[in-house]
Amino acid sequence: MIEEAIYEIDDLGLVIIDGIRDLTHDINSPGESTDLITKLMRWTDERKIHIHTVLHLNKGDDNTRGHLGTELNNKAETVLQITKDDFDKDISFVASSYIRDMDFEPFAFRINADGLPEAAEDYQPPQAGTPKGFDYHEVSEAKHREALELLFSEADRVSYASLIGKLQSSYAAIGHSFGINKAKQLKVFLENKRMILKEDKTYRYNPEFVY
Repeated sequence: MIEEAIYEIDDLGLVIIDGIRDLTHDINSPGESTDLITKLMRWTDERKIHIHTVLHLNKGDDNTRGHLGTELNNKAETVLQITKDDFDKDISFVASSYIRDMDFEPFAFRINADGLPEAAEDYQPPQAGTPKGFDYHEVSEAKHREALELLFSEADRVSYASLIGKLQSSYAAIGHSFGINKAKQLKVFLENKRMILKEDKTYRYNPEFVY
């Protein structure tokens, strides 16, 4: 239906897909993600339009969900992160996570009494501090593979009790040293990206992951 509308509506300039996750059966499927992103790129090229998509972040970190999120990040012209204020849910803060062209100053907006958005000119964003989660760009795919292959070279399964310490040791061996809190964030990141899989009370390496 989206494709039909894109090709039938005259003078189309902007398409907003609110909830692109709903266009896939499996958000972690490399095949489905590639097929969908290929469609988006073909539509923008053939119809000379801008497509804006919405995808939620993983719980526990600030990375977009699943393989679909990874592919969207890789192909998008601009990635914006919209964060609700912890104390005033009517205010949302907008900043660029990645942008290929000229960047812009972050801004905030609120929903007014009429249910419409308006600029929150007096809003002061929270001070930058410790990142909420493990940064997607901190370690390359090749380095992740190297560290995880080293970690699981002695045993196929690792318990949670020993996983955090082993993550610290294996990543330090390839040049990335983390404290215990950062290692715990790394563990959540690896699970969300399906680079490690939890089975019962142990974890195993998934060499088929797609970064």
